[in-house]
Amino acid sequence: MQIISLILAAAISIGTIIYGYKAMKKRKTGSIKKAILTTASAFGLVMAGAIISTLFGGNVLAETVPTAETAAAGMSIGEGLKYFSAALSTGIATIATGMAVGSVGSSAIGAISEDQSLLGKTLIFVGMAEGISIYGMIISILILFV
Repeated sequence: MQIISLILAAAISIGTIIYGYKAMKKRKTGSIKKAILTTASAFGLVMAGAIISTLFGGNVLAETVPTAETAAAGMSIGEGLKYFSAALSTGIATIATGMAVGSVGSSAIGAISEDQSLLGKTLIFVGMAEGISIYGMIISILILFV
């Protein structure tokens, strides 16, 4: 069931990309909010089904008979949470960096277009915004190795 859910989610994502590309080529107009809501709701339903089947249906890919070798090679919940928190800290920091660089970078381009002597100062601000992702990566390394 989980594999089917993942295939459906991938199909929705790929279908959305293809539809958006064709709509842009044909210069189709319409409500962007409606298009995003439709895609997000379909993707959300498939992901909710995948989560529910994971929580209540068991793991489809797991071995049914545990042996001493598989039990020794297994991962504890603490290990899993460690990897999850490292990924989460890096992901959130990267998203925040994208938002910060987007706003600072566009403001910097506007300032440089008016006065070219501000280039050095604006590069400092963009670099400070990019530092957010480095902090997230450092936290991930600390979580994984300490």
